[in-house]
Amino acid sequence: MTQENPDSIIVAIKREMGNRKFSKEYEGRKMTPELLSAMILMKLKQDAEAKIGPIGNAVITVPYYFNEPCRKATLHAGRIAGLNVIDIINEPSAATLAYAWNTGELGRPDLPDKEKRILVYDLGGGTFDVTLVRYTPTHFSVESTDGDTFLGGLDWTQRLVEHVCDRFRGKHGTDPRDDNVSLLQLTKECEDAKQELSLFEKTNVHVNHAGNLMQVSITRQEFEKLTADLLQRTIDTTEFVLDNAKVNPEELQAVLLVGGSTAMPAVSKRLQDLCGITPSRELLPQLAVAQGAAIHAAILQAKATGDAGDVGKAVIKRLESVTATDVNSHSLGVEITDPTLGKRNHIMIPRNSKLPVGVKQRFVTNLENPQSICIRLLEGEAEDVAACTFIGDFRLDKLPESLPVGSPIEVQYSYDVRGHIHVSMTELTTNKSASVEIAWRDILDEQSLDSFQQLVAGYAVE
Repeated sequence: MTQENPDSIIVAIKREMGNRKFSKEYEGRKMTPELLSAMILMKLKQDAEAKIGPIGNAVITVPYYFNEPCRKATLHAGRIAGLNVIDIINEPSAATLAYAWNTGELGRPDLPDKEKRILVYDLGGGTFDVTLVRYTPTHFSVESTDGDTFLGGLDWTQRLVEHVCDRFRGKHGTDPRDDNVSLLQLTKECEDAKQELSLFEKTNVHVNHAGNLMQVSITRQEFEKLTADLLQRTIDTTEFVLDNAKVNPEELQAVLLVGGSTAMPAVSKRLQDLCGITPSRELLPQLAVAQGAAIHAAILQAKATGDAGDVGKAVIKRLESVTATDVNSHSLGVEITDPTLGKRNHIMIPRNSKLPVGVKQRFVTNLENPQSICIRLLEGEAEDVAACTFIGDFRLDKLPESLPVGSPIEVQYSYDVRGHIHVSMTELTTNKSASVEIAWRDILDEQSLDSFQQLVAGYAVE
């Protein structure tokens, strides 16, 4: 995994979690996102154990906008790394937990039961999401969330890479993008330059390719112009989250910055312009999520064992009365056949519905004398079925003979806080029904998990 073999370097594997089509070939082995993420977790576990001793249990954080396959893949990565993953917590929820704890509010029933709203803007290296949270000292509730698992600081770096390559090619006639080693070295230079531009108004990028050396100067203003559309995408998402919850920016008590990429000055400026308040730096953006996860892990351990040491006791004393309410980050629906548009996704549970949630709707059959009815369950916002995530399906068989076109079918659809989906359908002429509960199928079976655990055990992670 060195500069001599840049093809072996993995970047932004978090974006590929849950993607069954992605893999990398290394030493003749197929490396899946779960396996690659597990090796990262092994390194973290190894470093932590060198400081505090053996680690068995873990809480892992994920972007709120992760769907269930992405979350399941993350859970599998933890197991492959030798961790007992006791919970998966959403990153903005963890950050809010850390924020409210750090301000001395969370778990304080003696304080006034006054609601506050904060906006958690989380721009990391590979993913972005923004979440609106309402909380009191003893309860916090997610009101609205949205995000993009393919937008992050890496995209800002890539814009700078493209700019520098264009400048180099214009002068020397050769392109560093044509050579993997040159491109890797330049990407590292541009990542450093991006970080420097968060501190200084101007910096230089040095390019070494095909025997030619070049220094490219870049100002913060130029960099912000190059990446303005990326930042605008995050602002558009932020406005959507506020609009979806019918909340005016003036109603916010704080805007919390999470993720290392929020260090870019343009981020704070745009958010201040939008919300009218200076974004909070109460917590270090790089540590906020980890701190919240640590608090969450401590309370879980304290509740499970009844004795988790001084830290656990202090946490449980503050947090034993705290409750939370979540929303679903993706819409849930069924595939229907429209006489004009053909097959499309019909949303039954819109995203940002408070959990648990249940709905009931009536549909009609579109065939004469059907022998059975199949319902396909989908996750996603698009009408196009191909653009949605397939959840599962189930069938109602042995329908009565001569059932006419337009016969009513009632569908009940529910989603709980565990991420479990329960759907039932009833043919209302005879009241014949069928139902299914889906806890999302595992991406890897037990045999694959065991094989991967044995495989990673053979690697030395340095």
